Amino acid sequence: MNAVQDLSVLWLSLGAGIIGLIAVWVLSSRILAADAGTDAMKSISELVRKGAIAFLTRQYKTIAYFLLVLFVVIFFAISWQTAVAFIVGAACSMLAGIIGMNIATVAAPRTAKKCETSFNDALGIAFPGGAVMGLSVVSLGIIGLCAVFAVFVLIAAQPGVALIDAVSQSVQLIVGFSMGASSIALFARVGGGIYTKAADVGADLVGKVEKGIPEDDPRNPAVIADNVGDNVGDVAGMGADLYESYVGALISGFVIALSLMSPDQDPHSAATVALRLQSVMLCAILAAVGILSSVIGVFFVRTKADEDPQATLNKGMLASMLFFVAGSFAVCQWWYGDLRAFFAILSGLIAGSLVGFIAQYYTSGTIVARIADQAKTGPATLIIAGTAYSMISTIVPLLAIAAATLVSYHLMGMFGIALAALGMLALTGTTVAIDAYGPIADNAAGIAEMAHLGGEVRTRAERLDAVGNTTAAIGKGFAIGSAALTALALFAAYAQIANMASIDALNPRVISGMFIGCIVPFLLIAKTMLAVGEAAYSIVEEVRRQFREIPGLMEGKALPDSARIVDITTKSALHKMLFPGIAAVIIPVLVGAFLGLESLGGFLVGSLVTGVPLALYLANAGGAWDNAKKYIEEGNLGGKGSDAHKAAVIGDTVGDPFKDTSGPSINILLKLMSVVALVFGGVLGTLHEYIVSVLPFLK
Repeated sequence: MNAVQDLSVLWLSLGAGIIGLIAVWVLSSRILAADAGTDAMKSISELVRKGAIAFLTRQYKTIAYFLLVLFVVIFFAISWQTAVAFIVGAACSMLAGIIGMNIATVAAPRTAKKCETSFNDALGIAFPGGAVMGLSVVSLGIIGLCAVFAVFVLIAAQPGVALIDAVSQSVQLIVGFSMGASSIALFARVGGGIYTKAADVGADLVGKVEKGIPEDDPRNPAVIADNVGDNVGDVAGMGADLYESYVGALISGFVIALSLMSPDQDPHSAATVALRLQSVMLCAILAAVGILSSVIGVFFVRTKADEDPQATLNKGMLASMLFFVAGSFAVCQWWYGDLRAFFAILSGLIAGSLVGFIAQYYTSGTIVARIADQAKTGPATLIIAGTAYSMISTIVPLLAIAAATLVSYHLMGMFGIALAALGMLALTGTTVAIDAYGPIADNAAGIAEMAHLGGEVRTRAERLDAVGNTTAAIGKGFAIGSAALTALALFAAYAQIANMASIDALNPRVISGMFIGCIVPFLLIAKTMLAVGEAAYSIVEEVRRQFREIPGLMEGKALPDSARIVDITTKSALHKMLFPGIAAVIIPVLVGAFLGLESLGGFLVGSLVTGVPLALYLANAGGAWDNAKKYIEEGNLGGKGSDAHKAAVIGDTVGDPFKDTSGPSINILLKLMSVVALVFGGVLGTLHEYIVSVLPFLK
């Protein structure tokens, strides 16, 4: 039996990816067929679209230099196959971002137009717009990964080479695919996050706080940049984030599967070989089931008159979950023959759902009302309350992740943890769809305001936007939770490569590595928040200048120079995203080279145990302050223009870089550093031995 026949499940995964892309085409056609609105709406949306594409183009060109350097290093230090996988992984991530953001920018004016007739009609455009991003992420991820893997297996499966050896060799090579995805994700999240929050903060501080004009007022020069930022940060950035988690979980599953042993404990027995091959294929088939479940869930969302939009979106997620649970049960019971795998998968799925639910609870409803109530005494008490509740919000998610880790490990060891990560990430298509819906709704509200569509249209659009804030909080919580399990699975894969059975917490080298690892998330948070502040300062000064120097701007008789703001924001974001991306690659390499592989293991553990709670805290604090502001804007506590509203705007401004820049960037940092350790582990071990021979005091 040849390699193609033995690995026939890969064709099923590729087929599922193709079905996902067909769904993308169907949804895109449906969106493009809708009315784009008035000439003013088309003009505004075209400015946003051009700004978003221009930023993404310049961002990808900037990243290309970084990718080229890494490609050369991997080519000569590791292998040409790993270097090729690295580039393909990065290219698929870029392509998903381009597809998703193009559709998001054209969906926004059509959503605003639908707000003229019905709230549910508007939701019927906004959600499919997000679904294009979600399904593009998983479809391109599985197609790219499985295609590269299949090609490498066919190359390695020469006469006389056992299939298991060809698969093992190919799995070691495709870890580069995950590194390519991680590299793009960190730059996309950091660069897009700096862009969107610098523009948002600049627009709010001058427009709403200083000038007292409405949000998205066309007189504000920073409004277009703010709308561009929603797309580059929360559509392309979030998509790249979960794309990276998705392929990282798959590859870690592949690596760990190849270390499994059959009951006879003989690594060369036919039973062990069969178990390892089938376990690798289990990861691939679960990804296929997840894609098909996401497609079903997306088309299951049907808007109905007077139905709560959150309930409508929850129906889609619930449908996806039920189909995935049924499909994974069938695969584990009748194809894999071991129900322990199903329960490991289920533990990850439940943990992911809990993380999302807790994020929703702490960024909406009673908690938000309590935080907003503190605005009556000023921004200080509002920020104190938001900080406290968001710290509490980390408890249950971390307990859920810990429980999933324990349960899955008890069931199937480290492979169980990899399966739990896959279970949490299998429905990435639906998760990204629900999350990417938010920026589309936000842009629609902005277009409604700028195009003067009237109070009723604006109210409907703002209602969509409010739901979008909640879905974004759920998406961010899910992304962080999945990052924790994915990073843990990648760490387990690194331990396999580095031949580490355990880590000794009493070893001073390990402890030193842990402390260094703890520092890195704080460093990233500090650098990204300072970047937002510095970029926002430039925007504030420019917006003030335009209000001061352009005659008739405040009276609405002249147009602002929005292009100038877009250019300033783009340059700032691209310049300031470089340090975090480069540091995430360089620091683990330095730790491994100078302190050794065991210290690098401690480093990864330290970054994980500090990074996950920090990311949850930042994301939930920002979401809670944002929704507290919207709660007041709905007419509570004095409504817009009140002292409570002014305090809430300040809280929201503080929270903006928390939830959309620093918090989301941490989860990518954790995975990228784990992937770097996995890719360069063997080389770093050799390099450390050489350095110790030259500098014996490091021994």
